[in-house]
Amino acid sequence: MSHIRVVPELHLILNPLTGVIAEEREDVVEYSLDDVGTQLDELDKIVTDMMNQLSPTASLLNAFPGREKASYMAGIITNAFFGAIIGFVVSALLLVIKMVGGM
Repeated sequence: MSHIRVVPELHLILNPLTGVIAEEREDVVEYSLDDVGTQLDELDKIVTDMMNQLSPTASLLNAFPGREKASYMAGIITNAFFGAIIGFVVSALLLVIKMVGGM
């Protein structure tokens, strides 16, 4: 917790979050959680990025700008390619079966 020493000679401190002036005491242990807050913010960015990986239209943390739908378009192109290949194979098999059966 950050505080401001208002009058060091009288051991008065000011808490800027609440605006309270209080006496600084020797029996109270203070620990600053500012570093923990920044680490939590970084972890929050990483968790948000992991959740965005589940959506094909979401932007990723390390992606270049303008690449929000790259996974979506890659999926469409890949599925169209494999669909065409499977269609050609099936039509070739049907042609072979027709030619063999026609003889």
